[in-house]
Amino acid sequence: MPLDQMLNGLMSRYLERVPDVKAILDSMVADGIIRDAGEIENDHIAFRSLGVPFLGIASLEKIFLHLGYTKRDYYYFQEKKLDAYWYAPPEEHYPRIFLSQLRVQDLSPAAQAIISKYTKDIHSDPVDALDLDDGAALDHFLHSSLWPLPSLADYRALAAESEYAAWVIYNRYYLNHFTISVHNLQDGYNTIASFNSYLEKKGFALNDAGSKIKTSPDWGLLQSSTVAAMVGAEFADGVRELIPGSYVEFAERKVLPAFLSLPAEEIKRVHRREGFEAANADKIFESTYSSQTERT
Repeated sequence: MPLDQMLNGLMSRYLERVPDVKAILDSMVADGIIRDAGEIENDHIAFRSLGVPFLGIASLEKIFLHLGYTKRDYYYFQEKKLDAYWYAPPEEHYPRIFLSQLRVQDLSPAAQAIISKYTKDIHSDPVDALDLDDGAALDHFLHSSLWPLPSLADYRALAAESEYAAWVIYNRYYLNHFTISVHNLQDGYNTIASFNSYLEKKGFALNDAGSKIKTSPDWGLLQSSTVAAMVGAEFADGVRELIPGSYVEFAERKVLPAFLSLPAEEIKRVHRREGFEAANADKIFESTYSSQTERT
Protein backbone atom coordinates (compact mmCIF):
# COMPACT_ATOMS: atom_id res chain seq x y z
CA MET A 1 0.00 0.00 0.00
CA PRO A 2 1.45 3.42 -0.98
CA LEU A 3 0.10 5.00 2.21
CA ASP A 4 1.77 2.40 4.44
CA GLN A 5 5.03 2.70 2.55
CA MET A 6 5.03 6.49 2.78
CA LEU A 7 4.14 6.54 6.48
CA ASN A 8 6.77 3.94 7.32
CA GLY A 9 9.39 5.99 5.52
CA LEU A 10 8.34 9.18 7.28
CA MET A 11 8.46 7.56 10.71
CA SER A 12 11.82 5.88 10.03
CA ARG A 13 13.50 9.22 9.24
CA TYR A 14 11.67 10.97 12.06
CA LEU A 15 12.92 8.39 14.57
CA GLU A 16 16.48 8.98 13.39
CA ARG A 17 16.29 12.74 13.76
CA VAL A 18 14.18 13.16 16.90
CA PRO A 19 15.95 11.38 19.76
CA ASP A 20 13.06 11.98 22.17
CA VAL A 21 10.87 9.60 20.14
CA LYS A 22 13.07 6.55 20.65
CA ALA A 23 13.87 7.56 24.23
CA ILE A 24 10.18 7.83 25.13
CA LEU A 25 9.24 4.57 23.41
CA ASP A 26 12.20 2.71 24.93
CA SER A 27 11.27 4.02 28.37
CA MET A 28 7.66 2.89 27.93
CA VAL A 29 8.80 -0.60 26.94
CA ALA A 30 11.28 -0.81 29.80
CA ASP A 31 8.58 0.19 32.30
CA GLY A 32 6.04 -2.29 30.90
CA ILE A 33 3.62 0.36 29.64
CA ILE A 34 3.77 -1.16 26.14
CA ARG A 35 5.34 -4.33 24.79
CA ASP A 36 6.67 -2.62 21.67
CA ALA A 37 6.23 0.55 19.63
CA GLY A 38 3.65 -1.16 17.43
CA GLU A 39 1.10 -0.85 20.25
CA ILE A 40 1.11 2.96 19.99
CA GLU A 41 -1.81 4.60 18.21
CA ASN A 42 -0.56 7.55 16.18
CA ASP A 43 -3.29 10.18 16.65
CA HIS A 44 -1.98 12.48 13.93
CA ILE A 45 1.08 13.69 12.10
CA ALA A 46 1.69 17.28 11.06
CA PHE A 47 3.46 19.14 8.28
CA ARG A 48 4.35 22.83 7.97
CA SER A 49 4.57 24.69 4.67
CA LEU A 50 4.83 28.05 2.92
CA GLY A 51 1.69 29.57 1.41
CA VAL A 52 3.22 30.62 -1.91
CA PRO A 53 2.24 29.65 -5.49
CA PHE A 54 2.71 25.93 -6.29
CA LEU A 55 3.48 25.05 -2.67
CA GLY A 56 1.64 24.94 0.65
CA ILE A 57 -1.60 23.20 1.50
CA ALA A 58 -3.06 23.32 -2.03
CA SER A 59 -0.10 21.30 -3.26
CA LEU A 60 0.61 19.04 -0.30
CA GLU A 61 -2.98 17.96 0.24
CA LYS A 62 -3.09 16.36 -3.21
CA ILE A 63 -0.98 13.51 -1.85
CA PHE A 64 -3.30 12.76 1.05
CA LEU A 65 -6.54 13.24 -0.86
CA HIS A 66 -5.29 10.77 -3.47
CA LEU A 67 -4.46 8.29 -0.71
CA GLY A 68 -8.03 8.38 0.59
CA TYR A 69 -7.98 11.15 3.19
CA THR A 70 -10.97 13.49 3.55
CA LYS A 71 -10.50 17.23 4.04
CA ARG A 72 -12.18 18.46 7.19
CA ASP A 73 -12.08 21.66 9.29
CA TYR A 74 -10.24 24.90 8.58
CA TYR A 75 -8.28 26.81 11.25
CA TYR A 76 -6.90 30.35 11.22
CA PHE A 77 -4.11 31.48 13.50
CA GLN A 78 -4.11 35.26 13.36
CA GLU A 79 -1.14 35.99 15.60
CA LYS A 80 1.10 33.37 14.01
CA LYS A 81 -0.16 34.21 10.49
CA LEU A 82 -1.10 30.63 9.63
CA ASP A 83 -3.86 28.69 7.91
CA ALA A 84 -4.48 25.00 8.55
CA TYR A 85 -6.76 22.06 7.76
CA TRP A 86 -7.01 18.57 9.14
CA TYR A 87 -7.73 15.44 7.13
CA ALA A 88 -9.52 12.28 8.24
CA PRO A 89 -7.85 8.99 7.27
CA PRO A 90 -9.35 6.36 4.94
CA GLU A 91 -9.27 3.78 7.75
CA GLU A 92 -9.35 4.20 11.52
CA HIS A 93 -5.88 2.78 12.20
CA TYR A 94 -4.15 5.46 10.12
CA PRO A 95 -3.17 8.81 11.65
CA ARG A 96 -5.09 12.00 11.00
CA ILE A 97 -3.14 14.60 9.01
CA PHE A 98 -2.72 18.24 10.07
CA LEU A 99 -1.43 20.60 7.37
CA SER A 100 -0.54 24.20 8.09
CA GLN A 101 0.90 26.97 5.96
CA LEU A 102 2.39 30.38 6.54
CA ARG A 103 0.32 33.31 5.28
CA VAL A 104 3.34 34.81 3.52
CA GLN A 105 1.28 37.76 2.29
CA ASP A 106 0.78 38.84 5.91
CA LEU A 107 4.50 39.16 6.60
CA SER A 108 6.62 42.29 6.20
CA PRO A 109 7.96 43.10 2.70
CA ALA A 110 11.45 42.19 3.89
CA ALA A 111 10.37 38.72 5.05
CA GLN A 112 8.35 38.16 1.89
CA ALA A 113 11.42 39.06 -0.19
CA ILE A 114 13.55 36.48 1.64
CA ILE A 115 10.99 33.73 1.05
CA SER A 116 10.58 34.75 -2.59
CA LYS A 117 14.35 34.57 -3.11
CA TYR A 118 14.26 30.84 -2.36
CA THR A 119 10.92 29.88 -3.92
CA LYS A 120 10.61 32.18 -6.98
CA ASP A 121 12.07 29.58 -9.36
CA ILE A 122 9.32 27.05 -8.62
CA HIS A 123 7.00 27.52 -11.62
CA SER A 124 4.82 24.42 -11.33
CA ASP A 125 3.39 22.26 -8.59
CA PRO A 126 6.03 19.61 -7.78
CA VAL A 127 3.34 17.18 -6.60
CA ASP A 128 1.91 17.09 -10.13
CA ALA A 129 5.11 15.41 -11.31
CA LEU A 130 4.81 12.57 -8.77
CA ASP A 131 3.38 9.10 -9.16
CA LEU A 132 0.93 9.30 -6.26
CA ASP A 133 0.68 5.51 -6.15
CA ASP A 134 4.41 5.13 -5.48
CA GLY A 135 4.85 5.22 -1.69
CA ALA A 136 8.65 5.33 -1.90
CA ALA A 137 8.52 8.32 -4.25
CA LEU A 138 6.13 10.13 -1.90
CA ASP A 139 8.39 9.46 1.07
CA HIS A 140 11.39 10.74 -0.89
CA PHE A 141 9.51 13.85 -1.99
CA LEU A 142 8.57 14.76 1.57
CA HIS A 143 12.28 14.76 2.44
CA SER A 144 13.45 16.52 -0.72
CA SER A 145 15.04 19.93 -1.23
CA LEU A 146 12.30 21.89 -2.97
CA TRP A 147 14.32 25.12 -2.78
CA PRO A 148 17.94 26.02 -1.96
CA LEU A 149 19.25 25.98 1.58
CA PRO A 150 18.97 29.41 3.19
CA SER A 151 21.88 31.43 4.46
CA LEU A 152 22.17 31.75 8.21
CA ALA A 153 21.50 35.50 7.90
CA ASP A 154 18.23 34.89 6.04
CA TYR A 155 17.22 32.18 8.51
CA ARG A 156 17.80 34.54 11.42
CA ALA A 157 15.99 37.42 9.71
CA LEU A 158 12.92 35.23 9.19
CA ALA A 159 13.08 33.88 12.75
CA ALA A 160 13.01 37.42 14.11
CA GLU A 161 9.58 37.88 12.53
CA SER A 162 8.18 34.34 12.30
CA GLU A 163 9.87 31.34 13.90
CA TYR A 164 7.46 29.17 11.91
CA ALA A 165 8.80 30.72 8.67
CA ALA A 166 12.40 30.07 9.71
CA TRP A 167 11.58 26.45 10.62
CA VAL A 168 10.01 25.78 7.22
CA ILE A 169 12.62 27.58 5.11
CA TYR A 170 15.22 25.17 6.49
CA ASN A 171 13.24 21.97 7.16
CA ARG A 172 10.78 22.17 4.24
CA TYR A 173 8.16 19.37 4.47
CA TYR A 174 10.05 17.39 7.11
CA LEU A 175 7.66 15.67 9.53
CA ASN A 176 6.98 18.20 12.29
CA HIS A 177 5.61 15.75 14.86
CA PHE A 178 3.76 12.53 15.48
CA THR A 179 1.29 12.09 18.31
CA ILE A 180 0.85 9.34 20.89
CA SER A 181 -2.79 8.64 21.76
CA VAL A 182 -2.45 8.33 25.53
CA HIS A 183 -6.09 7.36 26.10
CA ASN A 184 -5.29 3.93 24.67
CA LEU A 185 -2.52 3.24 27.19
CA GLN A 186 -3.00 1.19 30.36
CA ASP A 187 -4.47 2.64 33.53
CA GLY A 188 -2.12 4.99 35.30
CA TYR A 189 -0.77 6.39 32.03
CA ASN A 190 -3.94 6.94 29.98
CA THR A 191 -4.58 10.60 30.75
CA ILE A 192 -2.53 13.61 29.70
CA ALA A 193 -2.01 14.54 33.35
CA SER A 194 -0.66 11.11 34.34
CA PHE A 195 1.43 10.71 31.18
CA ASN A 196 2.92 14.21 31.52
CA SER A 197 3.91 13.32 35.08
CA TYR A 198 5.56 10.14 33.83
CA LEU A 199 7.49 12.03 31.13
CA GLU A 200 8.75 14.69 33.50
CA LYS A 201 9.93 12.08 36.00
CA LYS A 202 11.94 10.62 33.13
CA GLY A 203 13.50 14.01 32.41
CA PHE A 204 11.63 15.04 29.27
CA ALA A 205 10.98 18.78 28.90
CA LEU A 206 7.38 19.71 28.10
CA ASN A 207 6.05 22.73 26.22
CA ASP A 208 4.51 25.03 28.84
CA ALA A 209 3.14 27.72 26.47
CA GLY A 210 -0.27 28.57 27.93
CA SER A 211 0.09 25.56 30.22
CA LYS A 212 1.57 22.11 29.91
CA ILE A 213 -1.90 20.69 29.23
CA LYS A 214 -3.73 22.37 26.35
CA THR A 215 -7.47 21.80 26.82
CA SER A 216 -10.37 22.39 24.43
CA PRO A 217 -13.36 24.39 25.77
CA ASP A 218 -15.51 21.23 25.76
CA TRP A 219 -12.81 19.34 27.72
CA GLY A 220 -12.94 16.66 25.06
CA LEU A 221 -9.42 17.11 23.68
CA LEU A 222 -6.35 17.48 25.88
CA GLN A 223 -2.88 17.82 24.37
CA SER A 224 0.72 18.27 25.41
CA SER A 225 4.11 18.05 23.69
CA THR A 226 7.81 17.86 24.26
CA VAL A 227 10.06 20.80 23.47
CA ALA A 228 11.88 20.33 20.17
CA ALA A 229 15.49 19.28 20.60
CA MET A 230 18.13 21.45 18.98
CA VAL A 231 19.72 19.80 15.94
CA GLY A 232 22.79 20.64 13.90
CA ALA A 233 22.07 22.53 10.69
CA GLU A 234 24.45 23.54 7.92
CA PHE A 235 23.45 26.65 6.02
CA ALA A 236 24.18 27.69 2.43
CA ASP A 237 27.20 29.73 3.50
CA GLY A 238 28.75 26.69 5.18
CA VAL A 239 28.02 27.92 8.70
CA ARG A 240 26.71 25.35 11.16
CA GLU A 241 24.31 26.21 13.97
CA LEU A 242 21.91 24.43 16.29
CA ILE A 243 18.27 25.05 15.36
CA PRO A 244 14.96 23.58 16.60
CA GLY A 245 14.10 20.23 15.09
CA SER A 246 10.87 18.25 15.51
CA TYR A 247 9.07 17.10 18.64
CA VAL A 248 6.57 14.57 20.03
CA GLU A 249 2.95 15.35 20.84
CA PHE A 250 0.48 13.55 23.12
CA ALA A 251 -3.31 13.58 22.84
CA GLU A 252 -6.15 12.44 25.05
CA ARG A 253 -9.52 12.27 23.32
CA LYS A 254 -12.41 11.85 25.73
CA VAL A 255 -15.32 9.50 25.06
CA LEU A 256 -18.30 11.46 23.76
CA PRO A 257 -21.24 11.80 26.21
CA ALA A 258 -23.47 9.59 24.05
CA PHE A 259 -21.08 6.65 24.45
CA LEU A 260 -20.08 6.88 28.11
CA SER A 261 -22.04 3.73 28.92
CA LEU A 262 -20.02 1.60 26.50
CA PRO A 263 -17.66 -0.97 28.03
CA ALA A 264 -14.03 0.14 27.72
CA GLU A 265 -13.17 -2.73 25.39
CA GLU A 266 -15.83 -1.61 22.89
CA ILE A 267 -14.73 2.01 22.62
CA LYS A 268 -13.24 2.87 19.23
CA ARG A 269 -12.00 6.06 17.62
CA VAL A 270 -15.49 6.94 16.39
CA HIS A 271 -16.71 7.11 19.99
CA ARG A 272 -14.21 9.77 21.01
CA ARG A 273 -13.95 13.52 20.49
CA GLU A 274 -12.87 14.18 16.92
CA GLY A 275 -11.07 17.03 15.18
CA PHE A 276 -8.75 19.64 16.62
CA GLU A 277 -8.88 22.84 18.63
CA ALA A 278 -7.30 26.05 17.33
CA ALA A 279 -6.34 27.38 20.76
CA ASN A 280 -4.58 24.10 21.61
CA ALA A 281 -2.74 23.96 18.28
CA ASP A 282 -1.70 27.60 18.59
CA LYS A 283 0.37 26.78 21.69
CA ILE A 284 1.59 23.41 20.39
CA PHE A 285 3.20 25.26 17.45
CA GLU A 286 5.49 26.90 19.99
CA SER A 287 7.24 23.60 20.72
CA THR A 288 9.85 24.74 18.15
CA TYR A 289 9.95 28.38 19.30
CA SER A 290 12.88 29.89 21.20
CA SER A 291 10.60 30.71 24.14
CA GLN A 292 10.47 26.95 24.70
CA THR A 293 13.78 25.64 23.36
CA GLU A 294 15.82 28.12 25.37
CA ARG A 295 14.27 26.80 28.60
CA THR A 296 15.95 23.41 28.21
